[in-house]
Amino acid sequence: MEKVRLSSKGQVILPKSVRNAHGWQPGMEFIIEEVAEGVLLKPFKPFEPTRLEDVIGCAGYKGPAKTLEEMEQAIERGVRRVG
Repeated sequence: MEKVRLSSKGQVILPKSVRNAHGWQPGMEFIIEEVAEGVLLKPFKPFEPTRLEDVIGCAGYKGPAKTLEEMEQAIERGVRRVG
């Protein structure tokens, strides 16, 4: 365990051994969470990249085209099943 000091600007310098152990690089962003023991520092991870095939849903449908009436009927059947 290493000791660090809070600067007058509210900054804490993380020891190089800690940065290296976690692979943290200059410019990384972190999320700070308050916990019972103090604060928890977690790397900010934006959403994973999304692939089209993961979100395409029914847009990949290859069958015959449905009419608006057929789609409305299917929605009504689904609502009746749920309700």
